[in-house]
Amino acid sequence: MSDERVRLTAWVRGRVQGVGFRWWTRARALELGLVGWARNADDGRVEVVAEGGRDRCADLVAALRSDDPPGTVHSVVEQWADPKGNLAGFVER
Repeated sequence: MSDERVRLTAWVRGRVQGVGFRWWTRARALELGLVGWARNADDGRVEVVAEGGRDRCADLVAALRSDDPPGTVHSVVEQWADPKGNLAGFVER
């Protein structure tokens, strides 16, 4: 298990706006002890930014790709970076 801290940015495409997807993502992130946010993008995707341990962020990506989220997820594109450390809590934007 890796506790290396990372910043995850994930773009989720599908029917993910107006279905409770950001709320669901926030709940999963808080369960995993992550900080960050989820927001609707103008192009219909949801953008998720999370910071925390690498394994916990990977667990969030797995949850986003699972059959559990509300709506329908067609794809998740992820980007990994060093944490900025400027986030607190996990909010819906």
